[in-house]
Amino acid sequence: MTALILALVAGAVVGLALGGLGGGGSVLAVPALIYLLAFTPAQATTAGLIIVTLTSVTALTGHARDGNVAWGTGALFAAAGIVPAVVAGAAAGHLPQALLTAAFAVVAALAALRMLRPASTEASGQVRPAKAGAAGAGLGAVTGFLGVGGGFLAVPALVSVLSLPMRRAVGTSLLVITINSLAALTARAGTGMHLDWAVVAPFTAAAILGAWDGKRLSKKVKGTVLQRLFACVLLAVAVLMLVDVLV
Repeated sequence: MTALILALVAGAVVGLALGGLGGGGSVLAVPALIYLLAFTPAQATTAGLIIVTLTSVTALTGHARDGNVAWGTGALFAAAGIVPAVVAGAAAGHLPQALLTAAFAVVAALAALRMLRPASTEASGQVRPAKAGAAGAGLGAVTGFLGVGGGFLAVPALVSVLSLPMRRAVGTSLLVITINSLAALTARAGTGMHLDWAVVAPFTAAAILGAWDGKRLSKKVKGTVLQRLFACVLLAVAVLMLVDVLV
């Protein structure tokens, strides 16, 4: 199977997850780039940010059209994560490749477990500014350090901390992902890292198209079914990555 076909298939899966679940696709993008397309962990996390940023913008427009984006709330939540995203993004390029891979695997495993045992989909009814700021900062740091959008963390935080209904939290998470990913990319700009655009470009294009299909699929298939299926795949990928680092 050629690199082009692999990039197209992997990109479509990432897009489906982002469009259907409002997050999670980026935690598959990085291992796909490493193990299927021979990127280094540093290259994969940077390429992952590019892919996730462009795909999230695409998915965001669809949710915005349906009125499912809380623009002010999402912008304030994301603002708390901009500085941590920039700092973590700059630091990531100076860390050992094995450490990046292991850290990514742990976060992916936690994300999968979090999806298998989702929090309540009901808003709490009370906004806690301090907790919201801490959650936003933590999300930004994860985005910058590991090259993931963090939707798997943003959605439950927006529901439990900022009292958004689930559907609105999914749409708003895409705004948060976009802002944090752009901040992290800014930190990595000018590092001289080489990316294979013959792979990144078709991967991104397939992810963008997949995001539209994912949004349509989410209206036809029960959300919990999609989430649990994705979580099982993600957990398996995380275990394989940890084994690869430790063995």
